[in-house]
Amino acid sequence: MTALVTLKDVTVVAGGRTLLENVTLEVARGEALLLRGPNGGGKTSLLRLLSGEVAPLRGERVYRLGGQEQRSAVRARRSLAVVGPDAEAFYLTRDWAVTVRDLLLGAARGERLNLWQATPTEERRVADVAALTGLGPLLGRDVRTLSHGQRRRAVLGAALMPAPELLLLDEFTDGLSGEARAELGAVIAAVHASGVAVVLASHRPEEAPELPWRTLSVQGGRVVSAAGQGAPTADWPAPWPALRVPPTDGLPRDLVTVRSAEVYRNGHRALGPLTWTWRAGQHWLVTGENGSGKSTLARLIAGELHAALGGQVTRPFLTRDLLSERRRGVGLVSAELGIRQRREWTGRDVIGSAWDGTEGFAHTLDAAQHAEVARLAAVLNAADLLDRPADTLSQGQLRRLLLARAAAHRPRLLLLDEGLDFLDAGSRAAFLGLLPGLVRGGTHLLIVAHRASDAPAGLTHHLHLSGGQAAYQGPRTPGAASDSAHLQALP
Repeated sequence: MTALVTLKDVTVVAGGRTLLENVTLEVARGEALLLRGPNGGGKTSLLRLLSGEVAPLRGERVYRLGGQEQRSAVRARRSLAVVGPDAEAFYLTRDWAVTVRDLLLGAARGERLNLWQATPTEERRVADVAALTGLGPLLGRDVRTLSHGQRRRAVLGAALMPAPELLLLDEFTDGLSGEARAELGAVIAAVHASGVAVVLASHRPEEAPELPWRTLSVQGGRVVSAAGQGAPTADWPAPWPALRVPPTDGLPRDLVTVRSAEVYRNGHRALGPLTWTWRAGQHWLVTGENGSGKSTLARLIAGELHAALGGQVTRPFLTRDLLSERRRGVGLVSAELGIRQRREWTGRDVIGSAWDGTEGFAHTLDAAQHAEVARLAAVLNAADLLDRPADTLSQGQLRRLLLARAAAHRPRLLLLDEGLDFLDAGSRAAFLGLLPGLVRGGTHLLIVAHRASDAPAGLTHHLHLSGGQAAYQGPRTPGAASDSAHLQALP
């Protein structure tokens, strides 16, 4: 098969760090290539090199897009995009009102923004892509108000707008519900069947669409081995530890109460009306489809969002219900929090900000706090990240820092909104090992999850959201790995 992109002895350096070294690779027209490897190994950098976002310092990169051989990445930058968290971050870190329709129209011309009047051909292309990806109901929505899974769907649609010959996917299934994974997996399979090459970087290879994958391992900035061909297998050896009920001494009966609460995002109701109570001694599992309000609820509990007039949220476990106190008493890990950290803050700043409830900047830490930062960094294999700027890290590396930040001040409430996304197996196991100690110290957990494997034994209660409202809330069967009986009974 003809190679769409050829890399020969390519080295990529950014910020004085070598991201890729002596990489030789061909991506053939119409092939399916799966990239595996540890956090920080170079998978995302390789995708960005293929898309033209980064340039080789040494070596050769040759494109054969449209049947023309070129060493310039100009055409690639117009037609190839990496579908992943970085693509979403562009819109979430700017105070610009960009609708999904504008996102698609801009992408049709290789732009992030829609700067021109759309042509009839472009309007037809929007309709076709929206029908293919299920974006029709979201075309008028501001990208900033979408859920994690909805944003992933939108950036996939944007990547398909210029009818690319190569589709690049970075941890694509993270943040997607099971239904959305199946639906968009079928879309990717159809795109591949049309002759488009697909490159997917993933820590959850068992969730990859059923394609004839050629699998490569990327470690230490090198494509070190061909890991095989055919159906990928899971690499998640560590189960959740069984959680105990947290101690309740000295706590009020209710930790958080939500009464008739509604949350609106740019005029769209993202949650509610919802009435729900989190009581001392309870761990909660929160489930629901993409856009059902799960992340909005987590941010409401943490105080990042507020209920509309007529609704009420109280946090009786706090002495004073102020934003600063909420952030000290609550640990939150979410996709939006990770996007906000993409600045020049060091890893040490990110973790150390936990005690003040700030983001990035922190007061001068005392000896005990310095020791705790060092301990958590060592446990999560992040000691080498403490002096690196957060905006130079991979998604998995940054997620390790955010998990350390969430645990550092031993919060009363720990909210993990798809908290294990982007992690390799070793990092996942290391963080899971911290949870029993946190719970013994009084931390109560709320886990937002789409996967049964991400829900530990010991979660005592289950809230299932549908359309922003509670379709089910109540006790969870002791020791249950999932709540399928509850979910099957839901409308």
